[in-house]
Amino acid sequence: MPANLKIGTGLILAGSLALSACATNAPEELPPQPSGTGTSTSSQPSSSELGLQQGSQADFVNFTQGADTIYFDTDRYNIDSEDAASLQKQAQWLNRYPNTRVTVEGHADERGTREYNLALGERRANAAKNYLVSLGISPSRVNTISYGKERPVALGSDEQAWAQNRRAVTVTVN
Repeated sequence: MPANLKIGTGLILAGSLALSACATNAPEELPPQPSGTGTSTSSQPSSSELGLQQGSQADFVNFTQGADTIYFDTDRYNIDSEDAASLQKQAQWLNRYPNTRVTVEGHADERGTREYNLALGERRANAAKNYLVSLGISPSRVNTISYGKERPVALGSDEQAWAQNRRAVTVTVN
């Protein structure tokens, strides 16, 4: 056996032995919960239970359970009943944090001109803002911006991708 091969084989064996010595086994039983901690009756863990900063974007997304985004039909910007439920959840969170501001980002799919999609994204963002305002959120707390087709969440030229890109996303601003 050549010397280089012997050295290489020896290094591999030594490394394998070192790694196997570091292996840990999972405990047979988990330790008990610390005494004095309350358990949440909600099926969804609270932000504090998850270690999220209250009033943060992560807290917002956790609270709304994905309802930070609403979706639209082709060439539409109307708020349907599903969108309304999502925006009500957003308003509920915003009422908890009256000093938090948000930006509603309007988006469109790849079809249409850049100018058309920017205008459509703006109408979608404004529709979401107007609905939040109708629920009692101060208009000064809600900004809007349109990205048109410039920031797709799904790449592709099919109905599935287009449906995901026709949206308005609410993002917290601190």
